[in-house]
Amino acid sequence: MKTFTAVALAASVLADIAHSYYIFEYLTTNGQEGAAYQNIRKNTNYNPSVTDLVSPGLRCNVGGASGSNATVVPVAAGGSVTFTADVAVYHQGSVPFYMTKVANATKADGSTQRFKIKEIGPTFSGGSATWDLRQSYSITLPSAIYNPGSTPQFYISCAQVKLAGGGSGSGSPTVTIPGHIKATDPGYTASIYNSFNGYTVPGPKVWTC
Repeated sequence: MKTFTAVALAASVLADIAHSYYIFEYLTTNGQEGAAYQNIRKNTNYNPSVTDLVSPGLRCNVGGASGSNATVVPVAAGGSVTFTADVAVYHQGSVPFYMTKVANATKADGSTQRFKIKEIGPTFSGGSATWDLRQSYSITLPSAIYNPGSTPQFYISCAQVKLAGGGSGSGSPTVTIPGHIKATDPGYTASIYNSFNGYTVPGPKVWTC
């Protein structure tokens, strides 16, 4: 199972996404794609997956606890951001996106409470599932299952954006990462090879403003 995550942390907003054998190095904002790791926190693990459900690496990947080497890009409330990987995704997996408010995106370690703002799972038709496999994933601001029997893998990146404008609401429900996914979650334990006719993306429900 491959689970892909995206997180946006804000006040400065930090955006985070996850995938398999893929590194989301590029962030497109305001119609312009930044350079590799310009606004994305760089991971330090060669195979960029995290498999431990209690690992702090689930926040912004291994090596992503500090954003001092990435810049913060401003995005207006209601604007969109796009995460682009080094190669197109070719393993099945869900894509959830999270956000959290922080005082300083370059210094935040990702431990603050987050809320899910979007999730992409499979669609089902005629007894078969179709996954949204691509190289880039976009989300509007106010983001799983490949190796059954083995430990699921998370591929995470964090991008740093400053969200300007918008309302005064706060996301709910909030979660702390790690801890947002349980080993008993159906979307974490599911197998696409046995009676696969429904799927729930692991983690909390999507927050709607």
